[in-house]
Amino acid sequence: MWDYTDKVKILYTKPKNVGVIEDANAVGEVGSIVCGDALTLYLKIEDGIIKDAKFQTFGCGSAIASSSALTEMIIGKTVEEAEKITNRDIVEYLGGLPEQKMHCSVMGREALDKALANWRGEEIEEEAHEGEIVCQCFGVTDALIRKVIRENNLKSVEDITNYTKAGGACGSCIHKLEDILQEELKLQQSCADNPETGEKKKPLTNIRRMQLVNETIVDVIRPILQKDGGDIELLDVDGKKVYVALRGTCSQCVASMVTLKNLVEAKLREFVEDDIEVIEK
Repeated sequence: MWDYTDKVKILYTKPKNVGVIEDANAVGEVGSIVCGDALTLYLKIEDGIIKDAKFQTFGCGSAIASSSALTEMIIGKTVEEAEKITNRDIVEYLGGLPEQKMHCSVMGREALDKALANWRGEEIEEEAHEGEIVCQCFGVTDALIRKVIRENNLKSVEDITNYTKAGGACGSCIHKLEDILQEELKLQQSCADNPETGEKKKPLTNIRRMQLVNETIVDVIRPILQKDGGDIELLDVDGKKVYVALRGTCSQCVASMVTLKNLVEAKLREFVEDDIEVIEK
């Protein structure tokens, strides 16, 4: 039996913002009933601000809770602020999701992407027609699999299944998933080895840098600090300068500067950029 947080249980049994916005000027649809999960996200955007958000979903309790959480997170936000929200942010808002249900948060993030593209008048490319379908059972393409691997730093085929459902039914695509994963891991290693190859690494955009900084703090640095009663809060990202505040036992530690340089800055330079500077506020 999966362990759900109280927040997930509340938003599943008493979801917020369920329904249709009749005069919505942004709509995003992902998934399909045939595949077991489907979500339609409706937004009302005025002067670049999301004034209202509602959803309709066909899926499990985690899908309902994730969709409800997403709408709560984006109402009142500017479009630019909403674009920075990742599936990891949705999971954190819920207090966590079982690994086997992470695909629900990915579905919400994809629906938001499509809704904002719809609002801008951009042509929306359906995942089912973008790239080669790898998982016939759930209609998952190689393009989506590669995107999720990169954005969530996935390291196993089981991770891919948890985040996309690919390979979760008949299993006939497992070997293809293994091939894609190995290609992506080699690509990541190649990027890390760029100085030896003489190739120039493509610079990060500000939005991507902020996403990677936040993911590294949440997934890598914070768990290490929390083991000793400490914590860290990300305050701001200004170019390659990352402003943080140490919390818990770390805030009173005489070796806080060592923690900042040897742990926080070192991990950010490992996972984000090698010239990141960490500054405590």
